[in-house]
Amino acid sequence: MLNRYVSKIYIKLIVGVLIVMTGAFLMACSKGESDLITQAFAKIEELNYDEALTDFTMAREKGEDERLVLRGEGIAYLGKGDYQKSIEAFESCLKKSDGLVVDMDYDVNYYLATAYYKNGNPDEAIKIYNSILALKPQEVNALYLRGVLFANKEELEAALESFDAAISLAPNDYDMLIKIYSILSDNGYKEVGQEYLNRALETGTKKMSNYEKGQISFYLEDYESARTYFEKAKDENGAEAVLLLGKTYEILGDINYAVSVYSSYTSSGDANPEILNALGICKMKMEDYEGALLAFSQAMSVPNNGMMQTLKYNEIVAYEYMGDFKKACVLMESYLRNYPDDENAKREYVFLKTR
Repeated sequence: MLNRYVSKIYIKLIVGVLIVMTGAFLMACSKGESDLITQAFAKIEELNYDEALTDFTMAREKGEDERLVLRGEGIAYLGKGDYQKSIEAFESCLKKSDGLVVDMDYDVNYYLATAYYKNGNPDEAIKIYNSILALKPQEVNALYLRGVLFANKEELEAALESFDAAISLAPNDYDMLIKIYSILSDNGYKEVGQEYLNRALETGTKKMSNYEKGQISFYLEDYESARTYFEKAKDENGAEAVLLLGKTYEILGDINYAVSVYSSYTSSGDANPEILNALGICKMKMEDYEGALLAFSQAMSVPNNGMMQTLKYNEIVAYEYMGDFKKACVLMESYLRNYPDDENAKREYVFLKTR
């Protein structure tokens, strides 16, 4: 059954996604950027990778900045799941440097590390993070991402060394702390991750907001305390607190109240895609598939919402639960054109074609 996203997408954190860059993921570097290159990056945002690659080729033929073109091609190939070509483009971009290390070089190296990881070579990705840290020892993102890869390789001591260094540089970055907990937990080190969270509560309570206390309590599975903190925080933190408040009520078994929490927020005029997605999932649990589809559709209509893949997958889930396998199959064909590296979706597509 198509339940991969249904079980996980309530929470903003999705562990294992390593495309964390120093700048915006799909923004071209402004210096030297042409209209054609800008157009190509806009197409990447729309997941039109092939069209973006065509535009980058045209930009090259017109003599546009070759480094920007190669960077863009690398990102497009990364989106297409062609990791080897992505690596080649990023490495070509780096080779064309004039020898002075600028922000673009760091940016491209982050992408290159992601491409190597996605291509099944985490050791090469770690080397890239090491190179970044040799020049910028206090680069928190590189420390954190290197720790992620060590954790995935079950090299706990090395992972903790990187995580500790990242936390020492950003002690109040509780989002990162929660990601670290989740990564450790997913790799079999849940108790170690909980130590980080408990330490944060013990040492930072006076400085923490209600939302931050709620986050830590939530991941420590103290849901009663989390609910209390999120109720206090929802007027201050808006969608973020509402999302986790609703999730807390779901875990506590009150799905009707969770729906009320989500619906109250969306009816206020804020079409938040994450909350609409969570509402849609609750509707599916209640077997209100039409209501679920409406929520997913409203979320997808939000420009640049950043979670289109999740929403499209959940739309397919809803149609399958409704028994409309033909519609689900057609949508899955489109989904796989945009997200060709989703192996679970490929297997589900085989299933759908037999129904």
